Amino acid sequence: MSTQRDIVLVVDDTPETLGLLTDALEGAGLTVLVATGGTVALALLKHITPDLILLDAVMPEMDGFAACRAMKADSSLAHIPVIFMTGLSDTAHVVQGLQAGGVDYVTKPVVLDEMMARIRVHLTNARAALRTRAALDAAGGFLLAADEAGGLLWCTPQAEARLVGAIEDFAVSSFRIPDGLVMKSGTRQLEFALIGRIGPGERLFRLSESGGGQEEEFLRQNFVLSAREAEVLLWIARGKPNKDVSDILGISPRTVNKHLEQVFTKLGVENRASAAALAVGALAKRG
Repeated sequence: MSTQRDIVLVVDDTPETLGLLTDALEGAGLTVLVATGGTVALALLKHITPDLILLDAVMPEMDGFAACRAMKADSSLAHIPVIFMTGLSDTAHVVQGLQAGGVDYVTKPVVLDEMMARIRVHLTNARAALRTRAALDAAGGFLLAADEAGGLLWCTPQAEARLVGAIEDFAVSSFRIPDGLVMKSGTRQLEFALIGRIGPGERLFRLSESGGGQEEEFLRQNFVLSAREAEVLLWIARGKPNKDVSDILGISPRTVNKHLEQVFTKLGVENRASAAALAVGALAKRG
């Protein structure tokens, strides 16, 4: 039975370099794609997704830095590890490559054994990251990961949908976790709770949402509720089922039920429909 071969895209405007790297990579059991410039590479990436990209930093028309930034701005490509290649070795260019989204940096002339070792490490790391993401996506939840500076690395589909709905012109490549872990957008408030670290320089957050505080505070005072009870009541009044309220607030469905029981008692009602009606009526009178 054949084993699937990893695909490496080599982007370089020098035929000699392309030939050297193609021979070395194919000799190591990898499938090689080539592109002679950044624009050509981006066009190719619309049709096929490699497992890793070797990218020359200095090329005419579109250099490697610009090409990498364009790749990282595309959510379907952002996960691909990019290793920069260049004859430039000063610190400024190393930093520029890493800031553009590269995971590593090798200088020309390339030492093949060293580069192959780096490629294997990054392919292994990328596969592990993809397995983690796939597991999180399958499990659901409003989860996202950010680097040490707060830059968004990836997010589950649910989290991305919430961010898109709350933030105008949202883009994975430009979004940053707020320093205070709270972000207000209109009447909505997004809260980012740090869960922990899942890799070097990668932190996992859970995203929750509230109505921005004013409506919850009104319901809290009007019906003498706790802060969490007021949040639950507000989302019930907005027509959300318990499962959605659980996801929005980042609490378990069982906890939502417990809060609702307290809300029913304090409002003197027997079901969610009556509680929602009282909340909607009170908010309408508030104006």
